[in-house]
Amino acid sequence: MTQPLTLSSLPLFPLQTVLFPQGVLALRVFEVRYLDMVRKCHRAGAPFGVVALTEGNEVRQPGAPDERFHEIGTLAAIERLESPQPGLVLLHCKGSQRFRLMRHSHLPNGLWVADVEQLAPDLSVSIPEDLRSVAISLAQVLATLRERHSDASVNIDPDASQLNDCGWVSNRWCELLPIPLELKQRLMELDNPLVRLELVGDILERTGIAPQ
Repeated sequence: MTQPLTLSSLPLFPLQTVLFPQGVLALRVFEVRYLDMVRKCHRAGAPFGVVALTEGNEVRQPGAPDERFHEIGTLAAIERLESPQPGLVLLHCKGSQRFRLMRHSHLPNGLWVADVEQLAPDLSVSIPEDLRSVAISLAQVLATLRERHSDASVNIDPDASQLNDCGWVSNRWCELLPIPLELKQRLMELDNPLVRLELVGDILERTGIAPQ
């Protein structure tokens, strides 16, 4: 059996969001602890880890307790970095592989770093006929978003293979649906992409978004 890949001293960015594999993440970075981190990652072509907060805030506040976060997150690769003014960095990132925290520590500058174990990517599973409407409705929503917005974070034009992949379709729906952060996290953590898509289909039926 292949041993999982591990990363040592991966810098973490705890956020009030869940990053899914192949998902797009836009960030405005202005805290000193993250400005230095993202610039170093960009220069080295290295990822950082996005983990969803369970306690605390994205921006450090005086006297506030340390952030707490989920143990499973997603690597973020920096695709574009812009610095429109001193002390501000705009990032465009893409999610890659999920990981599990093995151990983590808080540096004196407030940055979290961790040793992590990378999790296996979703298996490629074709969408069964009874869930085809979930993919069709996603394609319709994405087409509408492309017409209304020029923002790259919603300007997604999937190909046929992506629209027939349980993991890809369920992940994009998870990003779009207005569901609680904890539910998004649980869906992201699921190892079976078909089960994730079935649960997304249930949510869509209950909300009346997807056609019956």
